[in-house]
Amino acid sequence: MDKYSKYKVHFLRNIRKRLEEWENVETIPHQDVYRLLHSIAGTATMIGLTEVGEYARKLMNEWSEHDDKQWTRGEVKQYLAHLLKLCYENEEGPSLISAEHYVKKGEEPTILLIDDDLSFLMYVKEYLEQIGWYVVAIADPMKAIVSFYDVRPDCVVIDIHMNKKTGFEILTFLKEKLKQQFVPMVMVSVDCEKETRMKSYEMGADDFIPKPFDMDEFIVRIRRQLERKKLIDELLLLDELTHVYNRKYLKQIYEQLKNEWLRSGETFCLAVLDLDYFKQINDRYGHLMGDVVLKQFAHFLKTSTRASDVVVRFGGEEFIIVFPKTELDVAFSILERLKATFSKQTFQSEDETFSCTFSCGIVEVTKPTEPLEHWLSLADSALYDAKNSGRNCIKLSKTTDLPSYRKVIKIAVVDDDAIIRAIMTDLLQKLPTNGKFAYDIQTFKDGAEFIGSDWHRGDFPCLVILDGVMPKMDGLEVLQLLRNQKDSARYKIIMLTSRNSEKDIARALELGADDYITKPFNWLELEARIRHMLKRMN
Repeated sequence: MDKYSKYKVHFLRNIRKRLEEWENVETIPHQDVYRLLHSIAGTATMIGLTEVGEYARKLMNEWSEHDDKQWTRGEVKQYLAHLLKLCYENEEGPSLISAEHYVKKGEEPTILLIDDDLSFLMYVKEYLEQIGWYVVAIADPMKAIVSFYDVRPDCVVIDIHMNKKTGFEILTFLKEKLKQQFVPMVMVSVDCEKETRMKSYEMGADDFIPKPFDMDEFIVRIRRQLERKKLIDELLLLDELTHVYNRKYLKQIYEQLKNEWLRSGETFCLAVLDLDYFKQINDRYGHLMGDVVLKQFAHFLKTSTRASDVVVRFGGEEFIIVFPKTELDVAFSILERLKATFSKQTFQSEDETFSCTFSCGIVEVTKPTEPLEHWLSLADSALYDAKNSGRNCIKLSKTTDLPSYRKVIKIAVVDDDAIIRAIMTDLLQKLPTNGKFAYDIQTFKDGAEFIGSDWHRGDFPCLVILDGVMPKMDGLEVLQLLRNQKDSARYKIIMLTSRNSEKDIARALELGADDYITKPFNWLELEARIRHMLKRMN
C-alpha cells in the first residue's frame, strides 16, 4: 500500500468539501480560490501527488492573492477542471482500457448484443470494447427490438434461448424490417444440435456459434461478417462510376429516417443537385472527360459533407444529398458552402482548363408518411426554379420556411462526488452542437435530489449519467424509477459503476441501462461513450 494513502484520502476529502460548499453560493471571493490553490500546491507534492502540486502552483502564480475578483461557480469549475482531473486520476489510477480505441470519430463498428445472460453480456462487451468496437449490450429482447433503429448496428449477435422471446422471434422480426438492407445476424446458443443450427440458417442467420466459444475465434468470425457487410454494401448500393450510393440506397435511407421520425419527430432534408451545362462539357470535351467531372464532383460531395450525410447519384449528372436530423437553415448553409467551394475547382482537358457549377433545390421533410416521390418532386421543382434563375444557385421548396428553433437535450450528472460533478460539467460544456441543438446541463448530489426535481420532466430527451453508489437513493433505485415511468423512452442512461461490482452491472443491464462504464475510467473513453449516446439522441 502507498505510504501516503491515508493522507491522500484526507487531502481529497478536503477538496471535495470545499467544492460542495461553493455549489451553494452564487459568487466566490478570489481570496478563497487562491487559498485553495495555495493549500493544494503546498501539500500535494509532500504526499506524493507531484503533478497535482505543480499544476496548482502554476495556476496560483497567474494571480495575486489580493486581486479584486468575484468568481462565479461556473468560472471556478472551468478554471480548476484540469486540476480536478489530475486529482481524480491520481486517486483512482489509470483506466485498464486504452483510450486510443475511443477516439476514432465514429469509425469503429457497432455491435448489438442481445442475451438475457448478464454475465455473458458483460464479459463479451468488455472484451470487444478492448479491441476498439462500440458495443451495445441489451438484456431485454423487447427493448432490443425497439432500440434497433436507434442503435443502427453493423452486426447483431442474438442468443437463441431467452425468457421473454426466443432469438428466432427477434431474428424473424429484424429480417422482416431490414428488407433490402444487409446487417449480419449471428446466432449463439449452448444448444448446438443439428436441428438448431439448421433452423438458424433456414431463418436467415448469417452464422451460428455454439457456446461456450473461444473469444479469438468469435472475434474473427464477427470481423468476417463486418467485412461481408462492407463488400455487399459496396456491390449492391454503390454507383459503379462515382462510388457514391445509388438510387436503391435512397429508398432504404428514406425508410430508416421515416422510422426515426415516427419515434422522435425529427425532421430531415433532401437536396437535389444538378451540374450546370453538363451536356456542353460532354459535347466540347468528350464523354470520358464528362465521366471525370462526375467522379470528381461525387468525391467532392462525399468528402465535403458531414459523416452522417448521405450522397446519392440519382442518374446522369443529378445527385441527391440526404441530411439526417437536420433543419433547413443548417442544410442550406452547408449547400452554400459547397456551391462556393466547388465553383473554384478546375478541370484540365488537354491544354484547356475549365470550371463547373451546380444548381440545387432543397426541401425539409416534415411529414415522412408522404412517399419519397412527393419530397423529390418538391425538391425537383425548387431545382427547376434555380435553373430558371440563372443557375449556380440554391432554391428552397416553396412549402418550407426556415426554422428558428433549436432542439434541447437535457443532460443530468447524478453523482455524490463533487470532483466528478465538476469535471463532468466541464467535459459536457465543451461538446460541439453544430447549431442544431442545445444542451441543458444540470448536476445533482444524489439520486433523491434528481428524482425530486421537475427539471428533467417534460417532452425533452434526457441523458442521465448516473453513479451507482450514492447516499439516500442509489443509482439502481433511480434507474428503476425512471424505467417504470410511462415516458421512460425519453431517458438514455449511462451508469457509472465500480470495477468490482459485477452484481450492480448485471442489475443495471437487467433494469434497462443503455450503457455502463466502470471506475476508474479514462476521460477520453467516457467522452466517447457520451458522444455515441448523444448521436443516438439528436
